[in-house]
Amino acid sequence: MTARWGSLAAALVLVLAGCAETPRPAAPGDGVRGPVTVFAAASLTETFTRLGKEFEADHPGATVTFSFAGSSALATQINQGAPADVFAAASPATMATVAAAGNADGAPTTFARNQLVVAVPKGNPGRVGGLADLARPGVKVALCAEQVPCGAAARTALDAAGVSLTPVTLEQDVRGALAKVRLGEVDAALVYRTDATAAASEVDAVEFPESARAVNDYPVVVLRHAGNRAAARAFVAYVLSDRGRAALTAAGFQAPGS
Repeated sequence: MTARWGSLAAALVLVLAGCAETPRPAAPGDGVRGPVTVFAAASLTETFTRLGKEFEADHPGATVTFSFAGSSALATQINQGAPADVFAAASPATMATVAAAGNADGAPTTFARNQLVVAVPKGNPGRVGGLADLARPGVKVALCAEQVPCGAAARTALDAAGVSLTPVTLEQDVRGALAKVRLGEVDAALVYRTDATAAASEVDAVEFPESARAVNDYPVVVLRHAGNRAAARAFVAYVLSDRGRAALTAAGFQAPGS
């Protein structure tokens, strides 16, 4: 009898061992899959594009699609029903219009800050040393429209410096203002430091003290009507992670509260 029970026990051990050797298949990307649409400020183009590729690599079942433009234009589209999962704005005021319309799923989180610089052609041929030089006769300046975060920040900085000027063009996002410098259509433009850094091979950046009076906080939020809430939350978490923070810092963004 003892030998019989010993044989049965041995057989049971073998069966259990066989079961243990067959692991349950893991869901690709920890369950994060499907498309996620991110509306983001134009100044986030390079950094978010990079983070999107890294996110897809970490979550093979997910695909990230971006719409980059002026924050105010994106907010309007969201409030008019445009399908999106995540919104990253270049100012709390712009984000507030989305939250006030009931289109934010929870409270937005600030993930970065940005400051203005004067972008000039390489070599600074106009010898622009600060905001006052932008008001010199004959100096052509591009600004963002005031309803756009970079335009509101420019107005704050100019007022702080006591400088009054008439720009030759008002652009709908910071990339439009920077393009005018790159194309040689203006002598200078007020843009974010990160945009000037990204275009360092074509433009120089002139720092000015009044930019400290016009620092923009960047908030991000999952949208209430997100079609892929799980992936949206995962992407926001990725932006807020150490890897996201490292990518933002490398691009010239400041940490929240800095």
